[in-house]
Amino acid sequence: MPHTSAPVHSAQHRNEVVLGVDTHKDVHVAAILTSMGALLDSRGFPTGPDGYAQLLAWARSFGELHRAGVECTGSYGAALARVLAAEGVEVFEVSQPDKAERRRRGKSDEVDAEVAARAVLSGRATAIPKSGDGPVEMARLLRRAKESAVKARTQAINQLRAALVVADPDLRASFDGLGPKTLIRRCAELAVGPVADVDSTTLYVLRLLATRVQSLSQEINALEQLLEEIIRRHVPALLERVGIGPDTAAALLVTAGDNPQRLDTEGSFAALCGASPVEASSGKSQRRRLNRGGDRQANAALYRIVLTRLRWDDRTRQYLQRRTTEGKTRREVIRCLKRYVAREVYSIIKKATADHPPAPA
Repeated sequence: MPHTSAPVHSAQHRNEVVLGVDTHKDVHVAAILTSMGALLDSRGFPTGPDGYAQLLAWARSFGELHRAGVECTGSYGAALARVLAAEGVEVFEVSQPDKAERRRRGKSDEVDAEVAARAVLSGRATAIPKSGDGPVEMARLLRRAKESAVKARTQAINQLRAALVVADPDLRASFDGLGPKTLIRRCAELAVGPVADVDSTTLYVLRLLATRVQSLSQEINALEQLLEEIIRRHVPALLERVGIGPDTAAALLVTAGDNPQRLDTEGSFAALCGASPVEASSGKSQRRRLNRGGDRQANAALYRIVLTRLRWDDRTRQYLQRRTTEGKTRREVIRCLKRYVAREVYSIIKKATADHPPAPA
């Protein structure tokens, strides 16, 4: 019988290993599998540049490393995912093991790391994580800071109004009928003496809260300006569309990430925004239901865009009237419009990324 040589790539395939990582704040636990699914080893590594270098060298000591499954690539595993991608390793986002799997095998960091590697090996893990190294990540950080500042300002305003409710009647009467901005300004201008009794303490607290509100307002305005500048540099066409402002644009950009090419189609982006219909057919009943998954902040941004267009855009109002005549409810029409807006936004983001690829921050 003639001897047939093995394919050239078979030796490389046998030498390939797959990495799985269960990420935590201080320690990442890694597991290595062969291409046939055999567990070679598992070990913990400290977070930080030295720990990431040790993890990568340890994994490569077992063979050729081309694929890795990492949990929590948007939080604890973000830095490790960037390091692995920079080293030419294809990184996949891995969800936590399902409850049935945990009941069967138990719960430990080593088991979770092994499950992450097996998810990549079996092809179940296909999601590519966000790169988090460009203008979208900058917008995300600014938006988070602005949200916390707005929340703190609202809390300070509510505390100021609550302090006025129980204040001396003469003091409270002096602020009756004032608008929000005038009320804050007048409270910030109060003359405060030594804190000796309830009335002097009330004056002190009112001025303290009013100056806090003013400081937070300045902080919010500065963050809004920076956010708009980043979006205009990155995707200026997005702000030119009806109903899309800096806040809604930032929410949608964050969902797409700095590497929107990881999304195969505009349907993938719509699914991430929770705007894609989900099949709910059974037997003779053929229907679709609302998608309750996805990024709810992006879904809320699509909703605000649709409401604005229903008020100011003639084409959107005509669409609402036509679909209502066909028997659709206003709620169903809004769901359709959210899907159309998601398609429009995706095309703008993809075109902007293709014309101006984002440079690493």
